[in-house]
Amino acid sequence: MSDKVNGGMDSTGLAMPNGVPKIKTHVQQPQNDETTDPSVISRMSDHSGHTVKAQTLDELHFLQKKRSAPTTPKGPKMGALQMSEEERQKQQLKSISASLASLTRETGPKVIRGDPSKKHDAKVPPRPEPIPTPTSVIKSISDSALKFTHVLYNLSPAELYEQAIKYEKSSFITSTGALATLSGAKTGRSPRDKRIVKEETSENDLWWGKGSPNIEMDEQTFMVNRERAVDYLNSLDKVYVNDQFLNWDPELRIKVRVISARAYHSLFMYNMCIRPTPEELDDFGTPDFTIYNAGNFPCNRYTHYMTSSTSIDLNLKRKEMIILGTQYAGEMKKGLFTLMHYLMPKRGVLSLHSGCNMGKQGDVALFFGLSGTGKTTLSTDHNRYLIGDDEHCWSNNGVSNIEGGCYAKCIDLSAEKEPDIWNAIKFGTVLENVVFDEHTREVDYYDRSVTENTRASYPIEYIPNAKLPCVGPHPKNVVLLACDAFGVLPPVSKLTLPQTMYHFISGYTALIAGTEDGIKEPQATFSACFGAAFIMLHPTKYAAMLAERMKQHGTTAWLVNTGWSGGSYGVGKRMKLAYTRKMIDAIHDGSLLKAQYSVTPVFGLHIPDKVEGVPSDILRPENMWTDQKAYRETLEKLAGLFIKNFENFLDYKIGDDNNLTNEILAAGPKL
Repeated sequence: MSDKVNGGMDSTGLAMPNGVPKIKTHVQQPQNDETTDPSVISRMSDHSGHTVKAQTLDELHFLQKKRSAPTTPKGPKMGALQMSEEERQKQQLKSISASLASLTRETGPKVIRGDPSKKHDAKVPPRPEPIPTPTSVIKSISDSALKFTHVLYNLSPAELYEQAIKYEKSSFITSTGALATLSGAKTGRSPRDKRIVKEETSENDLWWGKGSPNIEMDEQTFMVNRERAVDYLNSLDKVYVNDQFLNWDPELRIKVRVISARAYHSLFMYNMCIRPTPEELDDFGTPDFTIYNAGNFPCNRYTHYMTSSTSIDLNLKRKEMIILGTQYAGEMKKGLFTLMHYLMPKRGVLSLHSGCNMGKQGDVALFFGLSGTGKTTLSTDHNRYLIGDDEHCWSNNGVSNIEGGCYAKCIDLSAEKEPDIWNAIKFGTVLENVVFDEHTREVDYYDRSVTENTRASYPIEYIPNAKLPCVGPHPKNVVLLACDAFGVLPPVSKLTLPQTMYHFISGYTALIAGTEDGIKEPQATFSACFGAAFIMLHPTKYAAMLAERMKQHGTTAWLVNTGWSGGSYGVGKRMKLAYTRKMIDAIHDGSLLKAQYSVTPVFGLHIPDKVEGVPSDILRPENMWTDQKAYRETLEKLAGLFIKNFENFLDYKIGDDNNLTNEILAAGPKL
């Protein structure tokens, strides 16, 4: 092999042409159970290749792991109070065992560390002689008490690759090194099967009834499903356990434990949550929230509240989530986001379904938008730092990303359109439901054979301009994105605070109907707060918090239409991405604030008279329509759809009066 790799750094350690810093090497200090012979230490450091004295492959693997064991210091020594590795592992296993405990039996499976296929990993303790017990207790003991459940705890991506390839028939390594896998029959979320336990600690806070995504269930039914999930996980020879964090702001950090049956799920959560350091893992303790992912196993359809073999159940009082009957990994990600939509506002922190980036001068922008509006594309900017692509919090400290990774759509992905996502699909990335060549393992991102919802999950540091840690100051701009296929909304407009709340609550975009159902015109879709499936409180509460923070920090809101111009879908043309980027650039650099504005009819939006690099005629939608009568009719039709949708939010009050709701309503379109 050449001493130089990709023009990077040669064997002398000199800096490479691409500016990568020189790698510093040092001699590894011997551990307590290693030799202190200087000649041996020298051989260890200079890679001279001396033969390892091992009689079997298992012994060789043991030595390999010993040599590569992490040497990160555990913190200051505390003498006799210092916890040994054995004691620390016992505490971890005790905590995990408590998570897996059944509530209907006194004895559950004995939880031990290690892979059952590697006999040297875990020494099985001898079974104690049985102790005579009363008959009543004997009846409550299950056969599961006689088995061991092996815990694969916080495995590395390489270890999870090995597990997936060995034990999951649907897992393969692609040509770029990503792990391709299948999520089973469900290739997307199942919102109709998601349930929230209606219990006394949260019942009065949550949004129930008309328009709400929160479908109730009782505590007894939750416990039935919990028992089913725990029994399934306990019946396995091994389970995967991830202990990780949510939220990059240390003051708002949430400790999460995920117990799952598939290596793919464990790697997915490794990517999507914030990965703890060895020291943080040592001090992890009891989690704040636990997910039991038994998605390989169905729920009992005859159980109360069940409408299918799938059930995703959230219990805020018990701080637990149960997944049955779906292996789609996105249920875990969005389940945790749902949790944050409850916990964060309770702490006075606004949770947001948005992208977020930051300029080199520290100016932060939030991007809201439903699927197809360009949220990922426009929030990914090579001239700005990426704080996150999907889930954020806005607190008194500024903004912070909730997640440690990205979950990007892959359908029709190309290196030209999305170079950052394209380059992030490498070793460590999970590819869901993609199709690839059987021989070369090259992925065909245009193939929709399995689903259109193909996805890639990767750590955020795979994006070159990611800001680490993923936090930033208070936002300067808020951008609401809408793909208006009716072609009547202006490409960019400035919003007042009441208008911001109105359009934030509305969460509008338009979908293009498929030809197979005979519908030829656009369909308006509304998703409250641009993430209705995940919100827990009434949308007006989130909107009021958003307006309060914008007012406090002088933030400006913009409505940007990335959809059609000059006519509806089928007549007009899609707004050029180059023009939209020019408008976003003008928002970022502040030049758009200096423009002159005029007000549109019906919606009352403030349109700038010019944007650098964008033809002025495009800025006013009516200028692009040849049929003015059709324009007015389409404009009023869309306004009517907005008004009808907002009827879902008129019966909710904040405080003793209904002034806020009336103020928001007054900012909507007028017919």
